[in-house]
Amino acid sequence: MGLKYLVFVGTLNRAAPYFQGANGDGLSVYSFDEDTLALERLANVPDIENPTFLSVDASGNYVYANSEVFGWKEGLVSAFRFDREAGTLDYINMQPSLGSITAQNAVTRDNRKLLVVNYGMGSGGPDQAAVVYGLRDDGGLTPPISSIAREGTGPNTDRQERSHAHSITEIAGNIVILADLGTDSLASYRLSADGTLEELADTKTAPGAGPRHVALHPNGQLLFVMNELDSTIASFAVDARSGVLTALDAQPAVPEEARSKNHCADIQISPDGRFLYGSNRGHDSIVVFETDPENGKLSHVGFFPCGGATPRNLALTPSGRHLFCANQNADRISIFERDVQTGALADTGQAIEVGTPMCVRIVR
Repeated sequence: MGLKYLVFVGTLNRAAPYFQGANGDGLSVYSFDEDTLALERLANVPDIENPTFLSVDASGNYVYANSEVFGWKEGLVSAFRFDREAGTLDYINMQPSLGSITAQNAVTRDNRKLLVVNYGMGSGGPDQAAVVYGLRDDGGLTPPISSIAREGTGPNTDRQERSHAHSITEIAGNIVILADLGTDSLASYRLSADGTLEELADTKTAPGAGPRHVALHPNGQLLFVMNELDSTIASFAVDARSGVLTALDAQPAVPEEARSKNHCADIQISPDGRFLYGSNRGHDSIVVFETDPENGKLSHVGFFPCGGATPRNLALTPSGRHLFCANQNADRISIFERDVQTGALADTGQAIEVGTPMCVRIVR
């Protein structure tokens, strides 16, 4: 028996007009043996609405799932406890997200707060872009501690008619980066001990880039951004004291002929910081780049078929030996073996067959 991991999966189970189908069954937990590739579903909660994004705390005992429901003025954030011995996933509590189309969340490194962002559609309701919650001793969520709203537009009139916060990532020194697809912004905020957010800097990406998700290099000095709208990956130098980002490089995430029909999604970095993995919806590929830790330059390694269709989310095992790809419109999470020397991916043929997978997270 090899090293076993827990794999948490969120699926779409309620239709939305911007998604194709909703064949999921809520939130599930699997075990994964990294040597044998054996999978076993341990727990399932089918009655949570559209857990399109989730985070797991460092212990692997608490799960925080966003509910993204089209037409609601506010989404929900739910807390669950996973009992490793019993193999059960138990509901703790939920809180309103203070905004529509709740997109992403992240547990802070000290495991004391949860950060949530709302993509936002239309108008009305609280319409907050980012919200901070406290984490109780039992793993439950406090009511919102603080929140911020954002305004602005971008040149893409179809997708950038307003601010669209898509992710929030802690970098260093209690500084977080909010990627705003709607305004082509990477906004830096200081997260205070009491949970308030103070804006420090606003770094613009290329016009019409549409920043979606980011990955922080293990050295803490480089940030890599997956731009959804122009299908590029960009690198930035990080000033951990001021939150200022400096653009270093940008490379296409798909071949030129595929850019008009592609929308980038997720980005992950290998544990050693050498390789980046980005998912391409439309081109249905995973692009791999090698990184230069000194200057942030990106060197293209290759494109690898995603093992399905519409690769929305990626996750690396903590060892870095395997990569999971949630193929939203193929009802399949493909599992790849990763060459740690070259960064190349090889499809193992093993997969989690599950309806409309939206998010996958892996912990020890």
